[in-house]
Amino acid sequence: MRNQIVSAKALCRSGVIAALYVALTVSFGSLSFFGGLQVRPSEGLCLLPLFYPEAVFALTAGCFISNLFSPFAVFDVTMGVAATLLAAICTRLIGKAIQNSKKTLPLKIALGGLFPVLFNAAIVPLIVLLGGTGTGGITAAAYFAVAWELGLGEAIWVYAVGTPLILFCNRQREKNNPLFASIDKKPTKNPSGESENDKNCRSKD
Repeated sequence: MRNQIVSAKALCRSGVIAALYVALTVSFGSLSFFGGLQVRPSEGLCLLPLFYPEAVFALTAGCFISNLFSPFAVFDVTMGVAATLLAAICTRLIGKAIQNSKKTLPLKIALGGLFPVLFNAAIVPLIVLLGGTGTGGITAAAYFAVAWELGLGEAIWVYAVGTPLILFCNRQREKNNPLFASIDKKPTKNPSGESENDKNCRSKD
């Protein structure tokens, strides 16, 4: 029963994250796809894999759907989605590697946010340049100019939007809000070795 509940929670949360990503990307139209300083507040969701493993799939799916609306769709749905997937996996690994606490949370956010910035700064300039000018228009100077702008814009959205979001999720997790609990979080046990879930069930009996 618990596994079914966990699976349902993960599925629902994945749907919410993917839908938010699409809404926050598509609603800004061409501003989400053109130029270096793209308007993509949806990138603030890229820190969610720090807490939620299902966010890796959700962000990838949301990016795929969003990029279908891109004027560079042929490149965006391949290279752009790959950048999001790789970044989400690496961010998730940081979330697993660093134990969550008030002292380590700033470090988790700082390191976890680096991957969306780096992967997008490295890959997305190729999409912009290929889509805008073709292979003949790609030069080292143009690539690094766009990469700098994209990296800066990505960092702004990831940290300015993502940091408050992660801090809010963390507060809700500390309050044991079931809507924000991670699916891979083990039930806490009291000194007698009894989990809190078992204790609640026993008290009801």
